Amino acid sequence: MQRHTIGTVLLVLAMLQSAPTPVMAGRVLVPGAFLGGINVPVASMKELRFKRTVQQQYDFSCGSAALATLLTYHYDDRVSEDEVFVAMFDHGDKEKIRREGFSLLDMKMYLERRGYQADGYRIGLEKLEKVGIPAIALVNIRGYRHFIVVKGVTKQMVLLGDPAQGARTVPREEFERWWNGLAFLVRSKKDIAHRHFNDPGEWPAKSGRAGMEPLTAVQLLDPTLYLTSRRGF
Repeated sequence: MQRHTIGTVLLVLAMLQSAPTPVMAGRVLVPGAFLGGINVPVASMKELRFKRTVQQQYDFSCGSAALATLLTYHYDDRVSEDEVFVAMFDHGDKEKIRREGFSLLDMKMYLERRGYQADGYRIGLEKLEKVGIPAIALVNIRGYRHFIVVKGVTKQMVLLGDPAQGARTVPREEFERWWNGLAFLVRSKKDIAHRHFNDPGEWPAKSGRAGMEPLTAVQLLDPTLYLTSRRGF
């Protein structure tokens, strides 16, 4: 994780909090011979990827974005990345944070102040799948250390909430190459966490159709799609 001046980031956060939130989604008028045209709501691919994952705003803020994702979408406790970032910095070792970024200890202390019990565990994917609650994992991808949320696990795939790339799935073998086996788990409110772990609505493909994304409404109305292969699955 590269380092930027924390003071500059805090200033930017203060400015952003008073600025209007940009809206990416929109509506497209699709002409129709019989209907006279219909309005179809559309969302960009980026919006879809970050529908239930908080996007990190800075190259070193994956920790605060991962925590915001975990609380907002897995514990029904809505909080923004900005709020988490400022709170962890204000209560943390500022010099160390400036040098190294946020740690799992910063996250643990933040969650405890918010009323949660959380700890780091050495745990395999098999046990995590059995426990059935989301976790924050620190991975190393080609030398880049990065916090991500493990949203679900199956026998073949891992569902990730990646603050940099959004929701995505990776083969278990690939994830295990990145991961050292340490997971940060919240021990409170497990009933809520269970409901949001391995949520079928978050997986991009059903079993046996891995790698296939469902078409959007606009894509389904595109006549050029009928020119593609008809071999099916």
